[in-house]
Amino acid sequence: MFDSSREALRGSSLANAFSGLGWTGFWAQIAIGSIPLMLAIYSFFFSSSTGAGTRSGLALVEYLTIASLLLLAFTTFWFYRYTRLAKQIADPERRPPASVVRRTAWTGVAASTLGVVFSILVMLFEVTQLLFYFLRVPQVGIPTIQTTGSGSASWISAADIVSLLMLILTLFVEVFVLAFSLWLLFRTMIGSVEYPHVGREK
Repeated sequence: MFDSSREALRGSSLANAFSGLGWTGFWAQIAIGSIPLMLAIYSFFFSSSTGAGTRSGLALVEYLTIASLLLLAFTTFWFYRYTRLAKQIADPERRPPASVVRRTAWTGVAASTLGVVFSILVMLFEVTQLLFYFLRVPQVGIPTIQTTGSGSASWISAADIVSLLMLILTLFVEVFVLAFSLWLLFRTMIGSVEYPHVGREK
């Protein structure tokens, strides 16, 4: 069954795969990825005036979040590049070697995987810090403000929840993009109408 499916894919167009998934991934990242970006802008401008809670001092989280958003911007650009590559694959005179197409797909997989790893790390830091905060307060109800004996107060604000929502949405779109990238990489390894000899045993 696997062999028959593989042979059926050999008869399909690699250019169509790159074009279809390229445009789908590009617009999905624009649509879904714009939400975390707007939440990040909101958090940056309004958390400083209203207070971002007890987690605002952890610089590593901020750096990882910025890196995750930059990787999301890169994968958005890379999926647009897939659509340009599809036109080159469809044109016999401009068709790049199969190794170049495969390397392009590998780059998309690597960037998507790195984005997923960064988002998971940030979420772990964020949730762990929230857990430690709640473990320090009396376990009755949900106190929003805690004043210690030294007089300093700590709190959880809406900006903390906005930050977690931003990370969840970013992770969602990155997993979505990673699945597309893996499929395109798989397609470059089994041959197609444009590259009929790729993947065949010598």
